[in-house]
Amino acid sequence: MIDPHAPAQPGTPPPWAGPARLPVRPETARFLVLACVFLCAACGLVYELELVALASYLIGDSVTQASVVLSVMVFAMGVGSLAAKRLRPRAAAGFGAIEAVLALVGGCSAMALYAVFAWTGDWGGLWASGPRCLLVAFSLAIGLLIGAEVPLLMELIQRIRRQDPGGAVADLFAADYVGALVGGLAFPFLLLPQLGQLTGALLTGAVNVTAGGALVLGLFHGDLTRRARWSLLTVIAAVLALLATAAALVGDFERAARHAVYGKDVRVALQTGVQEVVITGGTHGRPLNLFLDGRLRVSGRDERRYHEALVHPAMNGPHARVLVLGGGDGLAAREVLRYPGVHRVDIVELDAAVVRLARHDPALSRLNGNVYGDPRVHVRTADAFRRLRDAARAAYDVVIADLPDPGITASTRLYSQEFYGLVRRVLAPDGRLVVQAGPVSLRPRVFWTVETTVRAAGLGTSPYCVDGRASGFAAGPDRSSGATHAPHDWGFVLAAPGARPPLRLAARGPRPATLTQRGLEADGRAAEGMRIEGVRVSTLVHPRY
Repeated sequence: MIDPHAPAQPGTPPPWAGPARLPVRPETARFLVLACVFLCAACGLVYELELVALASYLIGDSVTQASVVLSVMVFAMGVGSLAAKRLRPRAAAGFGAIEAVLALVGGCSAMALYAVFAWTGDWGGLWASGPRCLLVAFSLAIGLLIGAEVPLLMELIQRIRRQDPGGAVADLFAADYVGALVGGLAFPFLLLPQLGQLTGALLTGAVNVTAGGALVLGLFHGDLTRRARWSLLTVIAAVLALLATAAALVGDFERAARHAVYGKDVRVALQTGVQEVVITGGTHGRPLNLFLDGRLRVSGRDERRYHEALVHPAMNGPHARVLVLGGGDGLAAREVLRYPGVHRVDIVELDAAVVRLARHDPALSRLNGNVYGDPRVHVRTADAFRRLRDAARAAYDVVIADLPDPGITASTRLYSQEFYGLVRRVLAPDGRLVVQAGPVSLRPRVFWTVETTVRAAGLGTSPYCVDGRASGFAAGPDRSSGATHAPHDWGFVLAAPGARPPLRLAARGPRPATLTQRGLEADGRAAEGMRIEGVRVSTLVHPRY
């Protein structure tokens, strides 16, 4: 009897590397192996993108999350390739087992991460032991399993027909890279919008285990003992059953997790092409809360204080033409329309679904005063940066930047020197810009980076901060402190071309309910008391947030 582990004579292949007993012609067998490589590569890249996307949604700062996931995965793939050398004598059985484990781990990774986030909540303080550690663990496990695929597939393709190693590697990696391309395109354009993150990951796992199982049990069954065949078949069937059960329960799971995150008062929950939108309350005397990607964007308890502080200082002066960047909820426009002499309000909102809710959701439209029924209000669904590039010079008297906080990677360019240069171009010579720049006390360096960047664009600045309540409007750059945690203050930068604009309420304008002239002056002094010197300007090529 030949020992498969016995060392081979120099220059001769080991006994276990001989020709495989195939049920089809070698040419057909090679095509099937390469097709399996293609599918497995597509699935592997979907797992990677799934982890990056979910971590970015739940944690924020997509650059950091992508760097962590991809670097850990690539490292693990190298370790997995080395570890797979021990499985070469049993390449077929090893590959089948690896695909089953990979399908289970990768397919369930999104659901597991979302469950830990929903029922523990705190991603920020648990880097070493918690959800962030779980993200690294999944990246490591998936990378190890993906890395182990290539040596085993190389062994299988050589067993079909011995050929020049360089040619075999070229064929294998060509199929692998093309599969990665298809997986990379399928995730954002098909799986995510059509199935969502959880179902998309589970379906990917099912495709993964089916492809691997079909290759081993259909093409290389002759390399397996009867017991090994039945064992592998049982494992594959169990993995498919688990993935199918999880897919059937996704709806119930999402509702339970959503209630764990937002409470049981969820009225609206939808995943748009831009973000997750959730509305809670707004009926039976309960305050309305609007969450965008898990960040509390509007709180009915004290949104008026925030929006009055944002809008009214900027309306001291000419205000016939007003541009609101962001603010699709209509609340900033509500405050603008309180002023006589406003002829036109242009709202530029990236997510059309937010505008539809602001128009048609009874509670939200009541809160914004049905501003979208006013003929002076015009909405454009567009990116704020691109819209400013297309706008005419000196087109607006007031620009209100009610955008996601600086520090969220997706909004970094909306707080760049180039962005404020475009704002200056569309402002009238006596116009004003106001920017919500995040809480000063929680992230002072970020706030003063915004102020420094606005000044670098040639605008004079008057920073101020307004106290917030502990139950109020939360606009953090991540979900690290819980969905309903609020900052202690809201920071704003009022700016104008050239000279520093005065912090003053309009003499003949409406009286804000929560803001006085004396209070506004105190807000300016409070912000100056927290000034940080020496911060650098943020640009598109050198983001500082």
